[in-house]
Amino acid sequence: MWFGTIAACLAVVAVLNISRTGATVVKIGVLGAGQLGRMLALAGGPLGLSLRFLDPDPEACAAAFGEHVCASFDDEAALARFAQGLDAATLEFENVPLSCVQALSSLTTVYPGPVALAAAQDRLSEKTLFSGLGLGVHAYAPVASAAEVHGALSHVGLPAVLKTRSMGYDGKGQGVIRSDTDLQADWDRITSHGRQQGEASVRCLVESMVAFERELSLVAVRGRSGEFGAYPLVANIHSGGILRTTIAPAPGVAPELQRLAEAHARAIMEHLGYVGVLAIEFFDLGAGHGTASRLLANEMAPRVHNTGHWTIEGAQTSQFENHLRAVAGLPLGSCEARGHSVMVNLIGSVPEVRELLAIKDAHVHIYGKSARPGRKVGHVTATANDAQVAAAIAARVQALVDRA
Repeated sequence: MWFGTIAACLAVVAVLNISRTGATVVKIGVLGAGQLGRMLALAGGPLGLSLRFLDPDPEACAAAFGEHVCASFDDEAALARFAQGLDAATLEFENVPLSCVQALSSLTTVYPGPVALAAAQDRLSEKTLFSGLGLGVHAYAPVASAAEVHGALSHVGLPAVLKTRSMGYDGKGQGVIRSDTDLQADWDRITSHGRQQGEASVRCLVESMVAFERELSLVAVRGRSGEFGAYPLVANIHSGGILRTTIAPAPGVAPELQRLAEAHARAIMEHLGYVGVLAIEFFDLGAGHGTASRLLANEMAPRVHNTGHWTIEGAQTSQFENHLRAVAGLPLGSCEARGHSVMVNLIGSVPEVRELLAIKDAHVHIYGKSARPGRKVGHVTATANDAQVAAAIAARVQALVDRA
């Protein structure tokens, strides 16, 4: 009997140690070690996966949950150390230097790869990809100076949104232009973030500002074999350019609208040969536009996403687990929702944790990051079988957030 048990254990070990040319991997590298990396590590443990992080921050909040190579992304020697023994690698944020991902791709398999990252890092490339695949987009024009903005407004119209083509997130690197009276000041104000990031010449995109009913997002996942899954469309509420609340599933989404969003995601992922989780943000123009033209694609993120955090408790398989399954060559899990969820971000500070934990069916996630204004330091997901009950739980959470 003991011999049979040992044989079974050895068989499991053999499966878990197949190299990256086989079906299963056990050591995955992650570029970046923020809260997304932290949640990836928490999801990987039950699957028997270990994670190694590359991040220049010695206090990175994911570092305690795996190996941490503390070095710059452009440190070639550190990148080689990081890649040694990896079965595959991925990333937790899209602003990692493209050159780093290209170099890493010569050392190990990276999902998503340089082609997908390049498309997501440049808003012009992103818009070109969307329109080329038949997704609706805003009217837009690339610009490199205030003078070019003036010329573009004749096509785009006012009001308009000026965005840096790269390095923008959480409302940074973008702003609204309401008149053409002081475009140089608008240009200097909006491009200051890019200059702070070390960009010598800041390239931008100016887009028409459209009236929309709400923002929706879709989190989808694609495996190595081409297996595809998508979570329900969710509704997002922003303030100050930062996501505050996600409602899952989004209320009032007809099956045909869900199918349209999924078709858009599948087209993008197949075109890019994408493996892993991809999030796409849409503007919902409302039922008066008809299903085929109702969604405008705003942007995509080649990684696990804030609008998918609800899936940890609110879906059969979380976005974090499914991303790791995809990268590891494992079968994908179900993306079906478990009832209703409302995710509330904790921005800048954390309310009294004891009070949060006293709220039934409120699931608390604290990232272990130091508090500062505008910084995401945690989230709480309210879950229930009824949408109104989930909303009521989230309202109690929000009251604590507002008081903190």
